[in-house]
Amino acid sequence: MDLAQIVLIVMWAGVTLYALLAGADFGAGAWDLLAGRSREGMPRREFIERAIGPVWEANHVWLIFVLVVLWTGFSGVFAAVMSTLYIPLTLAALGIIARGTAFAFRKAARKLWQQRLFGGAFALSSVLTPYFFGAVAGGIASGRVPPGLARGSIFTSWLNPTSALGGVLAVLVCVYLAGAYLCGDATQGGRPDLAEWFRVRALAAAAVIGVVALGGIAILWWDARPLYEGLTHRALPVLLASVVFGAASLVLLWYRLYSLVRAAAMLGVITILWGWPLAQYPVMLPPALTYRQAAAEMSVLAATIIVIAVGVLLIVPSMAWLISVQRRGLRGGEPPP
Repeated sequence: MDLAQIVLIVMWAGVTLYALLAGADFGAGAWDLLAGRSREGMPRREFIERAIGPVWEANHVWLIFVLVVLWTGFSGVFAAVMSTLYIPLTLAALGIIARGTAFAFRKAARKLWQQRLFGGAFALSSVLTPYFFGAVAGGIASGRVPPGLARGSIFTSWLNPTSALGGVLAVLVCVYLAGAYLCGDATQGGRPDLAEWFRVRALAAAAVIGVVALGGIAILWWDARPLYEGLTHRALPVLLASVVFGAASLVLLWYRLYSLVRAAAMLGVITILWGWPLAQYPVMLPPALTYRQAAAEMSVLAATIIVIAVGVLLIVPSMAWLISVQRRGLRGGEPPP
């Protein structure tokens, strides 16, 4: 394994952590949107605030980590993606800002119309942001981002069938992942009524994901044939594993085994995420730019790995401690201090 491969794997591990942690936070915002009318949905929204409150902004550290590693280790890919897909990336960044601002101001708002305004902004940006990230992924995977500065179309690179599929699946996966997490959190917090409410709707979300995924096979065959070939050949074992983990999480959710549901849902998302790079390996920008061609010099990659190792020693324990504080607060039924 060469240095470029190590940096690439570490970077994709950051993408995975961002999907598992921030993705669930985006999904929680979608559940906030579906929680019901003001009075009826208030207990659900209050619980969602308690569940994501301590870690909702800290999770974006993984997005920053991924962008910095991509910029340092594969600067040509970074330049091509940022210059071609700057519209959806800008919209995603604005969504993150709007989401955080609305989440903070809704807590401070005293009037009902203000709470509705900020709550609506929080929920809507929680849906649109993962959609734009998924659209970016679809544009890259379908070969619409050529190497070089702004060589691809700034519109059709993300306004296309594969990008639409990626965006919709990103939103639905975030919703299901958050539902799986919130079921367990509600049970630990002594709110079985909320756990049941999330459970029923998470099952419905899973059914929608299955329908969209089946339809997505035809879309990929028609619009992104190289990706389709990779998923149905080299990455097929990983793709089948994602189906198995997804089905297992549904069965566990049906029988209310919430502690196991969380693990199965996470494994399902992990296998989906790693199936994509495996399907197009060693290509980073389809159809032809490989990771070796895009990689920085060996000295830069070596320095990057050293810095990453030091950063992991600082970030991972801090994030683990923060999440453990959050979990203790939920078990105690009160927001963590």
